[in-house]
Amino acid sequence: MIAVVDYGVGNLFSLASSLKKIGAQCVVTGEEKIIESADGIILPGVGAFADAMQKLTDTGLVPVLQRQAAGGKPLLGICLGMQLLFDESFEYGKHKGLGFVKGSVSPIADDLTQPLKIPHMGWNSLDFKKQSPLFKYINDGEYVYFVHSYYAKNCGDSVIATANYGIDMTVAVQNKNVFGTQFHPEKSGDAGLKILAAFAEMK
Repeated sequence: MIAVVDYGVGNLFSLASSLKKIGAQCVVTGEEKIIESADGIILPGVGAFADAMQKLTDTGLVPVLQRQAAGGKPLLGICLGMQLLFDESFEYGKHKGLGFVKGSVSPIADDLTQPLKIPHMGWNSLDFKKQSPLFKYINDGEYVYFVHSYYAKNCGDSVIATANYGIDMTVAVQNKNVFGTQFHPEKSGDAGLKILAAFAEMK
C-alpha cells in the first residue's frame, strides 16, 4: 500500500486515480500510523515552497517522514514535493527543506539566457543520467509533463534525469530510497503511469 501524504497541498485526486489505474493500493492520508504502515510514501505538492513546508511542519509529519526515509522506505516527491526534499529553496527568500537530497531550489528565470515563458509548462523529453529503478519501464527520451517556475541545482550525483528548457534542468533525483520528479507522472500519460508502477513495486 502506498501512502499519499495529505498536508493540504497537492493534486491528490489525480495522483490517487493514477495509482488505482495501475492497480496499486493507495490511501490519501495525514495520519502517522498509516504512513508508517505503508510500503511506500508519495509526497505531492503544488504552490509555494515556504507555505508547503510550513503546512507539512504544522501537521507534525516532518519527523515521521524523516524516520521513514532513514529506515529505507521508498519515498517519492512530485513537483513541489520533490523540491521539499532538498536542503533549501530560494523561492521568495531562503527557506529550509527536508534535507533528504543534496541541493537547492532556484528560479528558472535567473539562469535563462533566452526569452522563454515562465512557468515552464508542457511536455519535455527526459535525458537519463544514470540507471534508476524508477525508470525501469520507460526509455530515455520519453516525454513527461511539467508545470514549474523553480528547479533544483547543485544536486551532485543524485541526478538521474535532466530536461532542456533553454538550460539543462535537473528533473529527477535519487538518493538511495528517496526519489523525486519535478514533472507530474500522474499527468504524463503512459510514461508517467509506468514510472508510478515502478515506484509501486519498490519495497
